[in-house]
Amino acid sequence: MGDTEKVSKPSKFSQIKAEFKKVIWPDRVTVRKETTAVVTVSVLLGLLIAVLDILLRYGVDFLISL
Repeated sequence: MGDTEKVSKPSKFSQIKAEFKKVIWPDRVTVRKETTAVVTVSVLLGLLIAVLDILLRYGVDFLISL
């Protein structure tokens, strides 16, 4: 039979560390702009859904009262 040598595999932690070194992290200005955009769009969509909900509720209430 053949002699098999144990080849040490890199640990999970060192693999994760190597992957994090490959990441290009955004700067603070970019993060701030993107966060502002996400919050703004979320608030606007929330308001739009709330307005549509109110209109539909009044519409259904009107149809039920007929």
